[in-house]
Amino acid sequence: DVQLQASGGGSVHAGGSLRLSCAASGFSLNDYGVGWFRQVPGSVREAVSCISSDGVDTYFGDSMKGRFTISRDNAKNLVYLQMDNLKPEDTAEYYCARSLCGKQVGPHGMDIWGKGTLVTVSS
Repeated sequence: DVQLQASGGGSVHAGGSLRLSCAASGFSLNDYGVGWFRQVPGSVREAVSCISSDGVDTYFGDSMKGRFTISRDNAKNLVYLQMDNLKPEDTAEYYCARSLCGKQVGPHGMDIWGKGTLVTVSS
């Protein structure tokens, strides 16, 4: 069974940090790009970041630039989203997806979605 699972969410105060992980099962994440998305109930899902299969290309949404970084550990079949200087407006459910990644266009061509992890940032 091919699956993705996001984890690492939690509750932090503004200015704090969290590291989200995206784990794959049933396939090797090494061969694929990964995108991160977030969604607040009642709002459209927003692209946060992505990384290409070789780790060369990355993308960040405008409000995430300078605060979020993305990396991958192919040996562990994991992709990480490090989120620093978190703000209350970062509060959302965060999802990872298997995707292509373009430096300009961001994540696209998503075909597998993981269950989300909730991030809550208090002021």
